[in-house]
Amino acid sequence: MTARQRAWRPWMQRALQLAALGAGRTSPNPMVGCVVLDAQGQLVGEGFHARAGGPHAEVGALAQAGERARGGTAVVSLEPCCHHGRTPPCTEALLAAGLARVVVAMADPNPQVAGGGLQQLRQAGLEVIEGVCEAEARELNRAFLHRLSHGRPLGILKWAMGVDGRTALANGASQWITGPEARGWVHGLRARCDAVIVGGGTVRADDPLLTSRGRRRPEPLRVVISRSLDLPRQARLWDTSAAPTLVAHGYGAPARRRFQLDRLGIERLVLEQCEPQALLEHLARRGCNQVLWECGAELASAALHQQCVQELAALIAPKVMGGTPARTPLGDLGFTGMEQVPSWQTSAPRGLGPDLLWRLRSPKS
Repeated sequence: MTARQRAWRPWMQRALQLAALGAGRTSPNPMVGCVVLDAQGQLVGEGFHARAGGPHAEVGALAQAGERARGGTAVVSLEPCCHHGRTPPCTEALLAAGLARVVVAMADPNPQVAGGGLQQLRQAGLEVIEGVCEAEARELNRAFLHRLSHGRPLGILKWAMGVDGRTALANGASQWITGPEARGWVHGLRARCDAVIVGGGTVRADDPLLTSRGRRRPEPLRVVISRSLDLPRQARLWDTSAAPTLVAHGYGAPARRRFQLDRLGIERLVLEQCEPQALLEHLARRGCNQVLWECGAELASAALHQQCVQELAALIAPKVMGGTPARTPLGDLGFTGMEQVPSWQTSAPRGLGPDLLWRLRSPKS
């Protein structure tokens, strides 16, 4: 980073802090924060993108600054948009404010922008400084960038287990492996995701609710993927007053089971290939940047095999559950030698009450 870029680093860090306030609510858009300084370098406005369809960060910060923005600087965590979407172009607002300078962390890889916003600002005579805290900005919008580059949301696979690797007792009992602190962390994770995905086996065995317990409004989309629609007639997921539910299934699902879901008012999605990758491609088109897999071993293994998981979140309780037929987080991944097993990137485990959280990233992400 050059000395010129370093001078703007503290203000960009503030813009990134503001951007993070929109976590879980901006999809399909990225998280963006903005601060506006007057001509003397004093803070006169702040804003962040709070929700898709709402005002962009630059507009909120400029509205707060008013005439004090003239001759000043806007520090934005992502290149301002230059196209008409659900809101007007932010470049127009920046030019109308009479700014002298715009500082950005990174260019927007969205093909509708892709450097066009910065070019407009430069052509209008504004000084443009790029690359301030770019690594931090990319980390913040990692899920958005993944969707744009891969055509699928970024996937997180989460499970809870005892220290012996068991996710349930031999009789299937699994509530509760972890304590309230760990469960609260999971609710917060759901709030930062656009969809939570399970298989039919999880619905039958656990009757999950899969909400953030009010930490996000609206709640994330709850998704069930089931080739045959062998699902219970009554389940908490069918109460769509709590959160929306989508059931994805194959062409071979019996008509009577489709009809049962239709009578309940549950949205259905027919997939030509009822597989994780096809489901995520649909969810990307639906605008999901990040999804959470909370599924059983078979579906989890399929999601990993099809590169639909970029991060693991393992919650480990200080419990020994035992049992030869007891459930484990994953099924067979097809490895026959240790040289085939990839090493995931790890961070230090974090304590959540008596439990440990261990997060790992795929070496391919």
